[in-house]
Amino acid sequence: MNPGKFDLNLYRGDSYAWRFTLWKDSAKTQEVDLTGSIVSAQIRDKPSGTKIVQLTCDVTTPNIVDMQMTPSMYDLCPPKGVWDLEITFADDQVQTPLAGQVIVTADVTNSG
Repeated sequence: MNPGKFDLNLYRGDSYAWRFTLWKDSAKTQEVDLTGSIVSAQIRDKPSGTKIVQLTCDVTTPNIVDMQMTPSMYDLCPPKGVWDLEITFADDQVQTPLAGQVIVTADVTNSG
């Protein structure tokens, strides 16, 4: 299964928070059970790229992932790149439900 597309359009230096509610079906009747899972998300300049921003991810069971980006994370953030959200379930199965492009707009205030 291919990941759903979710692009990140960021303004350098700003804080962001996203909430993703994950479902097994398009009718949103079957929750993805995140109990015991490890959720990770990264921004990179390109797939397998060396510039890596590790986003903060928190799980609220059964099926919610909260992801945050803080101003200090921009130190390593490329102006354009890619990102994805990967889940390692308790049974060691791995899935990537979301991925997309990243575009960072340069800020003006405090851009020094």
